[in-house]
Amino acid sequence: MSRQDLDFDLVVLGGGSGGLAGAFRAAAHGARVALLEPGELGGTCVNVGCVPKKAMWLAAELADHVALASQLGFDVPASASLDWPTLVASRQRYIHGIHASYRRRLDGDGIVLLPSRGRLLDAHTVECGNGTRLRAANILVATGSHPQRPDVPGAALAEVSDDFFALHAPPGRVALVGGGYIAVELAGVLQALGCRVDIHARSQRLLSHADAELAERLQENYRQQGIGLRFGFDLAAIEGEAGALRLRDAAGNASDAYAHVFLATGRVANSRGIGLEEAGVELDARGDIVVDACQRSSVPHIAAVGDVTGKMTLTPVAIAAARRAMDRVFGGQPGARLDYDNIPTVVFSHPPVAGVGLTEAQAREQHGDGAVHVYRSVFRPMRQALVDRPQHSLFKLVCVGEERRVAGIHLLGEGADEILQGFAVALKRGITLADLHDTVAIHPTSAEEVVLMR
Repeated sequence: MSRQDLDFDLVVLGGGSGGLAGAFRAAAHGARVALLEPGELGGTCVNVGCVPKKAMWLAAELADHVALASQLGFDVPASASLDWPTLVASRQRYIHGIHASYRRRLDGDGIVLLPSRGRLLDAHTVECGNGTRLRAANILVATGSHPQRPDVPGAALAEVSDDFFALHAPPGRVALVGGGYIAVELAGVLQALGCRVDIHARSQRLLSHADAELAERLQENYRQQGIGLRFGFDLAAIEGEAGALRLRDAAGNASDAYAHVFLATGRVANSRGIGLEEAGVELDARGDIVVDACQRSSVPHIAAVGDVTGKMTLTPVAIAAARRAMDRVFGGQPGARLDYDNIPTVVFSHPPVAGVGLTEAQAREQHGDGAVHVYRSVFRPMRQALVDRPQHSLFKLVCVGEERRVAGIHLLGEGADEILQGFAVALKRGITLADLHDTVAIHPTSAEEVVLMR
């Protein structure tokens, strides 16, 4: 079939971060692009993820700063009340602005936006919800993921992380089920905004992907903030009624009553029911699309990026992978692909946890105990020390070999999210401990601890 017989050069399924990035990059290379998205543009990140989460996190930070200001002598109440509707209105106004900017850019780039769910009829044909059929030389699948509910009695009584953003009033006492980054982030926000929060995790610690030493320090900080932590919790059922829900574990023990229970027990790819199997696209046992290093599926002209692939399910990763995939397909760069090594990550806990590279355990497993050198700094940031709070930061370097090459940087503390970005570039370029020592510290800051560790 000739190129002229096709309606589009590219059809994109999904208008989230990855889908939009792919569409914009393909159009910049001159491709004729159609994008299908039945919901709001921006996907999980913009609507029920990164963006509204960060807005709530910032509000929680402000609440903490108000308390600090009172302790430092400012004439403000130690505990200021929050008008949730005002906060939510400001958050949603910001998000609506993002939606509008996406629509303007789609129009400006000549990308056809179809507010419809798409389904593959074959390897080159996509059918819209109204029956319209699109033909394309290439297809990009970026349909994202959705929260997973555990298969236990009463699971429908609980809410998932998406539902947190529908709150227009303080939720009262809250239970979070899960020990990953979603549970950790929601717990910190809710506790800082005046709620009583308990985390019930099946694992033996929070943030199993993070360096264990930082996770333990975060747990101690959370306990000091009043967050309840229960590990080794095997959820068997959720019981009660709205406003008075209880968690029952496998041993039959029931928890106290909670006004809300939020499930943070993982996410599942949106890969079912969109014709992938009919088009010959391989899925793994979890339902993720199997892709190679260049984001190609088992059908070479069908690429996939973002959560639907299960690979580093982070917004910047989806964006970067989509751009490189389109550079490969339309930009004359056949080797373009994303390097998935040493991608920095941040958990917006209170305080945030940031990391790039190998954890101490990973480094010892890969290089052996004798080749690994660990440096750490435990300190109180000046803001905490001024009011004599017990909250401590922990910064950690993991180095390998005689040259002490920096293989991992792990930060827990105020500003860790902003500090890590620059150091992540340095790690990617292969810095050593000596390079850090040759860098003059900026004093007094938390960031200086990274270049002063010995």
